[in-house]
Amino acid sequence: MPISDFLRGLRQKVGHELLFVPAVAAVVRDEEGRVLFQRRRDNGLWSLPSGTIDPGESPAQAIVREVYEECGLHVQPTHILGVYGGDRQGFRVTYPNGDELESVVIVFAVEVTGGQLEAIDGESAELRYFEPAERPPLMSKYPDAIFEDRGPVPADFDR
Repeated sequence: MPISDFLRGLRQKVGHELLFVPAVAAVVRDEEGRVLFQRRRDNGLWSLPSGTIDPGESPAQAIVREVYEECGLHVQPTHILGVYGGDRQGFRVTYPNGDELESVVIVFAVEVTGGQLEAIDGESAELRYFEPAERPPLMSKYPDAIFEDRGPVPADFDR
């Protein structure tokens, strides 16, 4: 699986120990309002297009890069749907190679401006649009409201 030079350098120092990183995810919609999900190659689970923010990169730049690398689409962030994290919500993962990672994720609504739906970096085993109510079980537990895009979601959605 692709890993940034920054994370690779950290992994050389800390091995498989837990890293806490900032990340981004995108809600990408097609013309029919369906949401794009990716089935990850590393663990076979479904997720939103997402990834970590590299040093020196803004969250908006990171989501544009991640969506292109994972899905082949050029996007423009339009607004933030929410910020999520925590082990209870599935934002801590142990990858098949033993690396542990926990993220605080900024979820963006994005608009597709070009490109072609295809896995560029090999991270996505499958890319598919789903009706929001018929989405597959996800690796991380995002609140339903982000798929309905009713605006920002309260930070305490998991109470």
